[in-house]
Amino acid sequence: MKRRDFITAAGASMLCAPALAQTAPLALTISPTEQTAIVNGIPLPGRMEGNFEIPEEYWARVVKVRAALPAGEIHILPQNKHLYFTLGNGEAIRYGCAIGQEGLAYFGTAVIGRKVEWPSWTPTPEMIKRNPAAYEKYADGMPGGPTNPLGARALYFYENGRDTAIRIHGTVSPASIGSASSNGCFRMYNSHVIDLYKRVPLGTVAHAY
Repeated sequence: MKRRDFITAAGASMLCAPALAQTAPLALTISPTEQTAIVNGIPLPGRMEGNFEIPEEYWARVVKVRAALPAGEIHILPQNKHLYFTLGNGEAIRYGCAIGQEGLAYFGTAVIGRKVEWPSWTPTPEMIKRNPAAYEKYADGMPGGPTNPLGARALYFYENGRDTAIRIHGTVSPASIGSASSNGCFRMYNSHVIDLYKRVPLGTVAHAY
C-alpha cells in the first residue's frame, strides 16, 4: 500500500477523519494578551496576528491524529486549509494556511531542503507571464523584510534535490489565510510560520494531499 493510500484509507483515515478537525481534550491556557498559548506545556502562537484577530478555525491547536504517524512530519490538507506538524503519540500541531489558486495547487511529497528567515522573493517566469502588471517590476527580486510577500520565514520544498519553487511561508495579508489565493505556495500567519520554522529541521518530509 502506498503511503498516501495508508493515510487516506477509508474508515481508518487519519488526515481525513472528522475527529482530526476537533481540538484534542488538552489543557489550554492563553496569556492575558492572547499572544501565546500553552497546550499541555507546548507553547503555541496566540489568537492575534498583530492587530488581526485570527478566526477560531485557524488558531494554532494541538489535535489528535492517527497514532501510527511518525513524529516530525508536515501534512497539509488543502481542502481544509490546514497544515499539521506531527508530534508523535497521536498528536499534531494544526495551523491554518492559504493554498494555491485553482490550477496552481501543489500536491505531492517533498522534503524541506532550505530554511530562510525574512526571505527575499523573486516571482517565477510563469507568475510574470500570468500577471505582468503585478509581478514584472519584481523580476530582479525583492529583499526580505516586513513588506515582502513571503513574510517572516520560508521553508523550501525540494524533490530529488531540486527546488520546486513551492514554499511554506509567511504573509503580509493575514486575511488571506483560509483561502485559495496563492501561486501554489502555502501561506501561514507570520507568528505561525515562525513557530513551525523552529520545529522543522532540514530534511523534514512534507505531504500535500
